[in-house]
Amino acid sequence: MHTTADGTEVVATRTQAESLASPPLLILDEVTAFFDAHGLGSGPLSWAQIGDGQSNITYRIRRGNDDFVLRRGPRPPLPRSTHDMVREARIQQLLRVQGVPVPEILALCEDESVLGVPFYVMGFLDGLVITNTIPTALSAMEDRRATSAAVVDALVRIHSVDVSSGDLASFGKPEGYLQRQVARFSGLWEVNTMRNLPEVARIGSWLADNVPDSQAASVLHGDYRPGNLMFAPQSPARVIAVLDWEMSAIGDPLADLGYLTATYSEPGSVATPLELTGVTRYPGYYTREDVIEAYRQRMDLDLAALPWYQALALWKASIFCEAIYTRWLKGERPNDRIFAPSLEAGVPQLLRSAAGFAGLAPAPL
Repeated sequence: MHTTADGTEVVATRTQAESLASPPLLILDEVTAFFDAHGLGSGPLSWAQIGDGQSNITYRIRRGNDDFVLRRGPRPPLPRSTHDMVREARIQQLLRVQGVPVPEILALCEDESVLGVPFYVMGFLDGLVITNTIPTALSAMEDRRATSAAVVDALVRIHSVDVSSGDLASFGKPEGYLQRQVARFSGLWEVNTMRNLPEVARIGSWLADNVPDSQAASVLHGDYRPGNLMFAPQSPARVIAVLDWEMSAIGDPLADLGYLTATYSEPGSVATPLELTGVTRYPGYYTREDVIEAYRQRMDLDLAALPWYQALALWKASIFCEAIYTRWLKGERPNDRIFAPSLEAGVPQLLRSAAGFAGLAPAPL
């Protein structure tokens, strides 16, 4: 944990922040005042960034013996709808009441004068996020299978929440969700790219021409994958929190299942930029078909059209990954030496995989 500012991303005072050409991500005296106002610990702050910060940015904050997590959007200007901290906090508050495992939201700051963007503070959880290393505590074969089962169980719990009434009913309009997704992301491509990739339009047209009828309405996580789950740090495998709700909506539950399974790593699957939990390639974890079958047994939904949702997931992913690549080309991600440069080839790979789920013939090279 850091106890002092680094002078660029994190500064000590408002005066120092105003002297920078680019606004910092944390201003320690402002954060301290906010924590004081909401009774969140006491004493000086120490801090450490959590995760890779590809989108929204998360910090662990310690005050004395208390630990917290502060989550904020990236530096403006960016589309407000994709980094809505207020919305992200409120859906977690609503889901927590319904028994969905999400972090406890302790305070929400809508005042953009504090850090330049809204942010929220949640309770710190001591758990495991599984990516490319199998945790020792969950490494036995039975724990690997239980880990996979817990991934499906948590998704089923989210999709089983009643959205027909109450505050969640006003959180989004499920009717026409799929059509809106195709139209919205089609419109985002041209503003997010500096190159010509005809596959985007070809797959987008196929998606628009083959939209399935939605069978249900549910809460959608929008980025549901094992790497966005926190597990208890001991056996048996148990999800203690579903994280990163920035893409949440009310809509067709198969959109989440499509994304989970399209990005899921299994033995022999083609690697893509979204392979963020590679451990599921190892023995003991569910295969993609195991995930689908476990979900099918729990939810009364026809999964015949699932390939459409899988194609949608990777097509959308190619478009938001292209936005990251374009920002890097413009010099807006100067410290990114790995992920963004990889998208030169990674975005076309996502499009090839999307075309495969769609059953479209490979585009000529």
